[in-house]
Amino acid sequence: MQQLLHAEEPATSHPGRLRVAWRAAHEPVAGVSRRMRLVAYAVPLTVLPSSVWRLPAAFGDGLGLGERAYVVLLSVLSEAFAFTAIGLIARWGEVFPRWIPFLRGRRVPRRAAVLPAAIGAAGLTLLFTLLFVVSEIRGTTIRGGDLPADYPSQAGGWEAAWFSFCYAPLTLWGPLLGVLTVAYWKRRSAAGRTPVAA
Repeated sequence: MQQLLHAEEPATSHPGRLRVAWRAAHEPVAGVSRRMRLVAYAVPLTVLPSSVWRLPAAFGDGLGLGERAYVVLLSVLSEAFAFTAIGLIARWGEVFPRWIPFLRGRRVPRRAAVLPAAIGAAGLTLLFTLLFVVSEIRGTTIRGGDLPADYPSQAGGWEAAWFSFCYAPLTLWGPLLGVLTVAYWKRRSAAGRTPVAA
């Protein structure tokens, strides 16, 4: 009977070990304020409503397999890119994880994290915050043409309200990423060349 209990132990403790490993990998490093933690965790949540909003369109009528795959992939990739904001507060944003060959355990160069994050923040702010808001207010596409009558924000009623509710948080993605990028740069600059424990 004891052998049976010991044989089952790893299976029951395995999810616990994964949970501990997940927490350890995403736990904020020393010097990250509670405010910056909340900002980092908010970034994936700003993208989630629009990602979820798109998914029913992938399974609507009239779409080919390629278009359906594109819509699903766009939602999944959006969330994956949004999740990288956590790296600006977590250990894996300062030290390469063990699963990366040749780089494991080495410090992430400050510029290697800040440059893509800053470009991403600027691009997302321009695209979603400025151009999207202006185009919705003016009722035009980003290119300047009139929005089609069947466009979700032009449909009126609950459709337009639901679209706005799901896409409004997306306008925060770029600015929040910008705040995190500046905080990351300042924290890493202040830390200087102090070695980070592997």
